Parts: sequence; C-alpha cells; structure tokens
Amino acid sequence: MQNEHFLTLAEHFGTPLFVYDAGMVLERYNDLKRFIDHPRLELHYALKANFNPALLTALRDAGCGIDAVSPGEVEYALHLGFAPEKIIYTANNMTDAEFEKVYASGVVMNIGELSRLRKAGFAHPGMSVCLRFNPDVTDGDSAKTMTGGELTKFGILLEDIDKVLDIVREYRLKVVGLHEHTGSGIQKPESFHAAMKALMSIATPENFPDLEFLDFGGGFKVPYKPDEQPIDYVTLGSGIAERFKEFEKSYGRQLKIKFEPGKFMVAQCGTLLTRVNTIKRNRKRLIAGTDSGFPQLIRPVLYDAYHQIFNLSNPEGREEIYDICGNICETGDRFAEQRPMPEIREGDLLGIANAGAYCYSMGGIYNLRAMPSEVVVKGGKVISLRRRATDKDLIDNITGTTESCDMAL
Repeated sequence: MQNEHFLTLAEHFGTPLFVYDAGMVLERYNDLKRFIDHPRLELHYALKANFNPALLTALRDAGCGIDAVSPGEVEYALHLGFAPEKIIYTANNMTDAEFEKVYASGVVMNIGELSRLRKAGFAHPGMSVCLRFNPDVTDGDSAKTMTGGELTKFGILLEDIDKVLDIVREYRLKVVGLHEHTGSGIQKPESFHAAMKALMSIATPENFPDLEFLDFGGGFKVPYKPDEQPIDYVTLGSGIAERFKEFEKSYGRQLKIKFEPGKFMVAQCGTLLTRVNTIKRNRKRLIAGTDSGFPQLIRPVLYDAYHQIFNLSNPEGREEIYDICGNICETGDRFAEQRPMPEIREGDLLGIANAGAYCYSMGGIYNLRAMPSEVVVKGGKVISLRRRATDKDLIDNITGTTESCDMAL
C-alpha cells in the first residue's frame, strides 16, 4: 500500500490501527501451492497467527484448511464455516474435557504425548488419530519458537515408536496421519528436508498401514530486516514435492502432504499504524513516544524481534537515531532501539511493518488499554472493520464477569 492510503486510513479510523491486505494473504496462499507442486497438497492455516474473521473467510473461500491449537480455535473455525475435515487440532497438554469436546466435533486430533494417546485409546477404542513426533531437528528464528530437539515440550520421541505401536495395537487405533513441526521462521532450507526424512523413517506400511497424510507443520520464514534475503521457496518447494513423491513410491500408494503455514501467510499483509505523541531527548537518547505499546505488538519485547518502521508522514526527512517507545508503564516498552529514521516530529504517523502475524493475536489489555481497531483492505477498498473497545467496554467486561462468592475454606 502507498503512504497516502495509510495516512487516509489513520485519519478516518484513528490510531493505533492494524491494517491488513487480504489480497496479499491470498497471494501467499497461492504462492505456497505453486511452490510445492504436488497434486495432493493441502494447506492448513495456523489460526493462532491472526484470527481476523475477514482474512479467515477469504482463506476458507480459497479452499484453505485450519490448524487449530485450542478448543476455542476449533469452535471458531467451525463457526466461520470450515468443515470439520478441513481442521486439524494440534494441542499440547490438553485436559480430558478439552479432548472430549474436540472429539465430539469430528475434527481429527493430532496427539503428541504417549499418556494422552493411551487415554484417547481407552476412552474411544478404534478412533482415528494423527500422531505428532519430535523430528529432533532444531531450527527457527528464536529459541522460544523452536519446536524440535531435546529442549522442546512438543511431540513424541522417534525412539519411542515401539511404545506408540503397542498403544495403537492395544486400542485398535487407526493412525491416519503423522505430523512434525520444527519451529517458526526456519532459517535453513535443509532443516525442512531433515525433518521430513526423520518423519518418513517411521512412516512405513508395517508401522502405520492406514495413513492418509503426512503433515510437516509450518515455519516458512519471511524477511523482517531490510537486508534479509528471502529463502528460495521455488527451489525448496520443488525439492519437497520430489522427496514426497519418492516417499509415496516406497510406502506403496499415494498420500496427502500437508503444511500449516501461519507467519508466511499473514505477516507481510499487516501494518500497525501508530501516532507519535512526544519527542524528547534523554541525554544521548532521542525518544519518539507513540500511542501504541508492547501489548499491541509484543514480538520485539518477547523475542527481541526486528520490525521495520517507516515514517509515513515525513519519509524524506533528515536521518536521526531514535528509540521508538510505546505508552505502557514499562521501560522495555520499545518497538525499536537506536533505529536510524527520517526525522520524526510530534504528530507524525509511523507504520510498523510485518505486523500481520503474532501481533494482534498475542495482544492484551495491560494498563487497561484496548487493542487497536483492525481494518481489512482488498482491491483498493476497505472490506472489514473491527472497532477498538472503548474504556467503558473494557470496564464493563471486567466488572460484568465478577460474581460475589461466599465459600468457606
């Protein structure tokens, strides 16, 4: 989008404001389908990355499925019209109540613990299930988002395959899928192949004769820094498709290949618009204070993540170095530290890029500041608006859910 479009949206809807480009989301969906040229490829969007209903509806209409990680996400996807067979439920440390709720919905469950697998078999002998394994491959853009290897809580160890098979046989479980996920923002293309090889090593007809699919998770990296080179997904996708076709030959029949992209689909579609309220100099530091804060875009404080920031009001200004800070009562409330920027003036509009994934969806109301409004644009038009809650809305929500209680202990 052009600067003047962002300026118009900020003027009309106020700031802070999330802006999403639905057309770009559909482009990324179609890109992956083109890169991984396999006739039985299925993509399940990781709903946790961004749950805006307009974006989800566009993906639903394009034929995309959903990767859900909580009963709430399952219920939401069903509410939006995703068929149960288009949803995979991949939770960890689920309760018995959560398990039963999702089981009743008809959604395939992806189980990553031996104890939960045994409970599932005991409760519902003969049920269809997907199994999540730890590929023992470690990669990602942060240690906090790497989901393979010995330090992760996710998945069954490959070395426990015999224990898995014992449970499967005891309860006559039908294993329809095998799953692995290496991490978010995988840095090395070879990690995809290593993880695929690990999962394929146990995916034999002797172990699992009823397989319908293999699911290799997500983790497709997008560039966040201006000098960061994107991965050659054309070459990677071609290699993935060829490797899977070779696997199908060894397995003896055709299967579906699934991926669960989240960040790749929505990160670059989103921009957080925030207005500069204050410029101050703190000895050697020049600080630009904005009307947003880390609860509304938490990745920099949580992961030390880098987001490009643009001065949309003064893009040609002389360069200065700024700490770009929020309005939250925390010293760590910074979107950027010592960042070269065109001169920022009070009242200028800043655009924080790559704000479509794990920003609004990880947000909160710390300091009792409501999450921003969200607008979705497509083809040069605003097609959806979700308004920011008022202070009264926040207070009513808090006080309206409080009950008096008289219980002796």
